[in-house]
Amino acid sequence: MDVSANNALQHFRNLVGVRFQLYNSLFTSLPFHRIEKTGVLLSLFLIQCEEGFKKNQSPVEIIDSFLQQYTGYQQTREQLDLLFRFVQYAERQVVLFDALEDAAFTQINDMNGSGTVKQLQSVVYQSDKEDELENKLKDFGVRIVLTAHPTQFYPGEVLGIIHDLSKALMNENAALINSYLQQLGKTPFLRKQKPTPYDEAVSLIWYLENVFYPASGKILAEMKNYFPHAVSSKNPVIQMGFWPGGDRDGNPFVTAETTLKVAEALRGAIVKCYYQDVRKLKRRLTFKGVENVIAELERKLYANLFLTADRTDLNKEDILEMLRQVKNTIKYEHNGLFQYAVENLISKIEIFGFYFAALDVRQDSSIHEKVLQHIAERTDLLPDNYQSLPEAERINALLNISSEVDTNVLDNEVEKDVIAAMRVIKTIQQANGEPACNRYVISHAVSALSIIEVFGLFLLSGWQKESLTVDIVPLFETIDDLQAAAPVMESLYQNEIYRNHLRRRGDTQTIMLGFSDGTKDGGYLMANFSIYKAKEQLTAVSKKYDIDVIFFDGRGGPPSRGGGKTHKFYASMGHNISNKEIQLTIQGQTVSSNFGTIDSAQYNIEQLIHAGIINDISLSRKLTLNESEEVLLQQLSEVSYEAYSELKNHPYFIDYLSQASPLRFYAETNIGSRPTKRGGSRLSLDSLRAIPYVGAWSQLKQNVTGYYGVGTALQKLEEQGKWKEVQQLYRNSLFFKTLIDNCEMVMKKCFFPLTAFLSKDERFGEIWKMAYEEFELTIKYVLRLSGNTELMEDYPVEKLSIQMRERIVLPLATIQQYCISKLREHEQKGTPSPLKDIYEKLIIRCSFGIINAGRNSV
Repeated sequence: MDVSANNALQHFRNLVGVRFQLYNSLFTSLPFHRIEKTGVLLSLFLIQCEEGFKKNQSPVEIIDSFLQQYTGYQQTREQLDLLFRFVQYAERQVVLFDALEDAAFTQINDMNGSGTVKQLQSVVYQSDKEDELENKLKDFGVRIVLTAHPTQFYPGEVLGIIHDLSKALMNENAALINSYLQQLGKTPFLRKQKPTPYDEAVSLIWYLENVFYPASGKILAEMKNYFPHAVSSKNPVIQMGFWPGGDRDGNPFVTAETTLKVAEALRGAIVKCYYQDVRKLKRRLTFKGVENVIAELERKLYANLFLTADRTDLNKEDILEMLRQVKNTIKYEHNGLFQYAVENLISKIEIFGFYFAALDVRQDSSIHEKVLQHIAERTDLLPDNYQSLPEAERINALLNISSEVDTNVLDNEVEKDVIAAMRVIKTIQQANGEPACNRYVISHAVSALSIIEVFGLFLLSGWQKESLTVDIVPLFETIDDLQAAAPVMESLYQNEIYRNHLRRRGDTQTIMLGFSDGTKDGGYLMANFSIYKAKEQLTAVSKKYDIDVIFFDGRGGPPSRGGGKTHKFYASMGHNISNKEIQLTIQGQTVSSNFGTIDSAQYNIEQLIHAGIINDISLSRKLTLNESEEVLLQQLSEVSYEAYSELKNHPYFIDYLSQASPLRFYAETNIGSRPTKRGGSRLSLDSLRAIPYVGAWSQLKQNVTGYYGVGTALQKLEEQGKWKEVQQLYRNSLFFKTLIDNCEMVMKKCFFPLTAFLSKDERFGEIWKMAYEEFELTIKYVLRLSGNTELMEDYPVEKLSIQMRERIVLPLATIQQYCISKLREHEQKGTPSPLKDIYEKLIIRCSFGIINAGRNSV
């Protein structure tokens, strides 16, 4: 372990580990029913769980033994009440741990070290790369797109407590810490109702206002200071995107009215931020020649924000012109006093405009197909036989639409909303500016027709070809779709009408690639390598037609959904993959864990900026995979895919997830407005959304989506005499090493003794054994590759964090499996349990703590 890693580990032990034990004792004073006894009993229960699993006991055996040995409760309801109190206690332990990690962030992480803007400055000047950096920053940017995907179980009130508690911990304010813990004890962790899409938007706007707004402005201001000639006001480097209120893929509750309402909320939020900053500036800028300008700007912002009936025509350039005037006056007449504060606000306005975050609209291709089918059947806007025409003729018909459609011909509100959403985009652009809403994402894009269908629908909604200020963004997700992506895009580039559209959009095409469904479809290695290859092929075909391709990555929290050490993936892409921008979704616990505070947001945004730039200015870095390395990765992926396919095609695979995990209870958690599966069909792997799919494996502590097939693939190549080649790939390829590092993280969070009792189950035993054997095999080969004796040995802080978090939630995982087992026992007997509702509530409540404790999976 190097010196910096050892220092970070010591800081973590002192600032998080020791303080957790200290402040955890304060929980005995929390306002819970019989809390002191609960705290003592929970400590004993944790020991009972650890010792019981070592003895191969099942959760039922462990809990029954504990209740008999340590309590006098004879009634089942009394026993379950104690388990509920254990859950309450553990949930709040997780919150305390989160707050402690947030408070210690700047002391554990080097804010000026590797991957930061400050370190980039050293690299640029030491290697004399100023010209290369200036050229790169002409159009390079990082776009972080916030989504409302339900992987965050904390209600907003608890997130606020974490934020305040972490500040109190930083300042070591014992009185405030105690007060916030008391507040935590009285604050419900359970939402009684599902949030609406607008509720989800408001929750994420809080992060925009309180975290991304100050952090992004600070980063850009620093970059201007470090690289004054390289950073242009026309390209602010950082952009924010937003999906709540625009993403209607599978969510019937998102409407055009919602989209417009969210866009208005975003505008209102950013104007409020500007207004508050200008009021602060007004207190400082009391000099001649500037105080009147600031006062006028304050008045205009106030009118724009509060006087709806008398809203001024204020825009981004108006504010910037006034602030630049102020800056110049300060610089030349007042010795630059408080000039940094003005420059910071200018940076924020350049980033956020009058829209805060660009609102994307997304819908599934199957919905577009149904809308067009009904329009063809009921109007003369498309040929009567449209559905039976060859693809080329359908594309031609769509590109030659010349009239709007009357939405009354459509069957339902979802179909009508497709046209309404496209019309509302124009309304938003007129109010907030074109960048406020100028992308339409197509889920499950499978062909050129999928993209042209959306182009045709825009024409049907009243847009003209020559003035369509919207980027059409196909989303390729499954393994087959990823492999077909390049030919699909080439056929589009060859279409003159679509090519003209791209010319009007700056000869740029954005393409989204989905990690979550790719992993669900093809397994960990195959999904990641398929995306890598798709990017290579799409880069080549786009370059052939003089088009700049931008990749937009649909990444989730855990590594199996594209998370993990994300910045290392971007740093590993090499020169065969377009690096014009880094765009990625940030969702669920990823928002609160990586971007929950100003410090962590600044650090992680800088890591992404650094990763995107360093490839192009550091020629010494060997990143691009050569042909033999790609062949080797292809072989590993194919073997892994075969192994994963055997598992997912097992006849009891879905039943196993449904019966052994809390999958069937996800819909009852009230954490998101979306259904857990697409459509109204019965549960299947195709209809199941990636989030509950990955979450179910996580709750089981088996996490197969992040390692399954890796061990088999490595073993197979060793048998073929290629082990030395694999070792060399691990040493030379940052891409492959990052895949393995993330795989280690996933396996570190597995705990097979929790479900070992299932190995004897008549239906599910074979699946459990397949998962366990692959787990053991993958550990064996991953450790051989790394040369370490333990998983995550190279990441000691993250390793300790995971160990501590997993220990906190072990009682919850045990209680959850206990309740699932009790329900399954009654279902198998065909006798309804009188305690069914209580068992189900306990299962759901345990899910909260288990998922929230996994924030370090990102």
